[in-house]
Amino acid sequence: MAFSELLDGVGGLGRFQVLQTVALEVPIMWLTAQGMVENFLAAVPSHRCWAPLLDNSSAQASVPGDPSPEALLAVSIPPGPNHRPDQCRRFREPQWQLLDPNATATNLSEAATEPCVDGWVYDRSTFTSTIVTEWDLVCDSQALKPMAQSIYLAGILVGAAVCGQASDRFGRRRVLTWSYLQMAVSGTAAAFAPTFPVYCLFRFLVAFAAAGVLMNTSTLLMEWTSAQARALVMTLNSLGFSCGQVLTAAVAYGVRDRALLQLTISAPVFLSFMYSWWLAESAQWLLITGRLESGLRELQRVAAVNGKRAVGDALTIEVLLSAMREELSVGQAPATLGTLLRTPGLGLRTWVSTLCWFAFGFTFYGLALDLQALGSNIFLPQVLIGVAEIPAKIGTLLLLSRLGRRPTQVASLVLAGLCILANMLVPHEMEALRSALAVLGLSGVGAAFTCITVYTGELFPTAIRMTAVGLGQMAARGGAILGPPVRLLGAHGASPPLLVYGVVPMLIGLAALLLPETQNLPLPDAIQDVQSRAVKKATNDTQGHLVLKCTRF
Repeated sequence: MAFSELLDGVGGLGRFQVLQTVALEVPIMWLTAQGMVENFLAAVPSHRCWAPLLDNSSAQASVPGDPSPEALLAVSIPPGPNHRPDQCRRFREPQWQLLDPNATATNLSEAATEPCVDGWVYDRSTFTSTIVTEWDLVCDSQALKPMAQSIYLAGILVGAAVCGQASDRFGRRRVLTWSYLQMAVSGTAAAFAPTFPVYCLFRFLVAFAAAGVLMNTSTLLMEWTSAQARALVMTLNSLGFSCGQVLTAAVAYGVRDRALLQLTISAPVFLSFMYSWWLAESAQWLLITGRLESGLRELQRVAAVNGKRAVGDALTIEVLLSAMREELSVGQAPATLGTLLRTPGLGLRTWVSTLCWFAFGFTFYGLALDLQALGSNIFLPQVLIGVAEIPAKIGTLLLLSRLGRRPTQVASLVLAGLCILANMLVPHEMEALRSALAVLGLSGVGAAFTCITVYTGELFPTAIRMTAVGLGQMAARGGAILGPPVRLLGAHGASPPLLVYGVVPMLIGLAALLLPETQNLPLPDAIQDVQSRAVKKATNDTQGHLVLKCTRF
């Protein structure tokens, strides 16, 4: 635990930490925009088949008389299931007899129709261009639209698996800098993608890089912050996602073209790439992996920024060797998934924390999908998602400091589940109450996310911390992929989806009771630190039990 003392000496919450937090939070907002912008990039406008009488001026000129646009629409496009013009079929020939007020449904059903062989006409009053209008992802091709979102989520899943272990091997800042560059270049390229498959490829690469940014941002913040201020810094990190939700809606409201919108949210990341070279590598990771000279330089640099140059100058290789003697004397095993699952004292932590990540992804995407169905204005729900999370995350900061990590994790997940289950008992006519419960449930999910980002970093030692965070991110994205399909249970009634969305976070929240409390404890450096804590706790529990028995005797 010697590194915590070194960090306190050079400053665990000073000017450097403030600058670092600002530098890391700005790209988090643009990263959130990359994930949520699909709601606008892939918006499906009203559409109908291209018809000569409606869309060909020469054909219109050959029509005798002066029929109204409504009349031309009626003879060219059959009515759909909702009594509006069909979106996927047209009449082979104009059905002029339909203008007769005595025309019957039989006449209409016998009229020959065909698919939109000449393409579609879209309502461009909201968006001038989307991937749907650009590549005609409607009717028989409508399944390609959700495929784009699934490919993005799969990119984060794969990126989390790769970037976690890469960061434990090559360093946090190096992987973060590369991720910034890849996200900026791939996002810019996606704006100019000539075909839908190419667009999906670049979006996959954006998501892959986003996973690296997500994990390394939180880990750098934790490893450069003292234990007392860690909850504050991680809450600010979590608020970056909420602000990103609002930013996404604001940018999409002002930029209605698909390519320009994608370019607008990607270009600022180039700036993050350029200043990322200023960011300090994790000194804790450098020392644990034996890079003592590099670790010393980073500590001295942080001390100088925090106004403690004298402390930094007093640090030497000999001081570091003396302070970290116990940690450096133990060989660090390679960071692998097997290490997390098989090492005594780590297996249970790995399984339970991974389930908490899964519960967040599963429940958030379920609730987000439900909120987007509340109205026709697609901008307002996006803002509400971000705004509703802000007070919840600020409240979580107070709970993390007062109650601790474990009670807050349990309470947030259980509260989210209870709110969702309560909506099963509320009549659909009571829309205000149902909306309030949905917002409260979403607030619980936001609080759970804030807590699990803090908790995961504190549960695992430096040598394999990023591997554990990567596993958690993979579980969250797996939950995000599995969450939306649960809505298909709505075909059997409104209650089954709510039942699933409510029970999952409740059960996993109760499972979090099995995790140890980590409040105000220094970050573990080596696997042996975790095991010694477990032994010490078991010893204390045993001694306390024996004392209690003797007292009773």
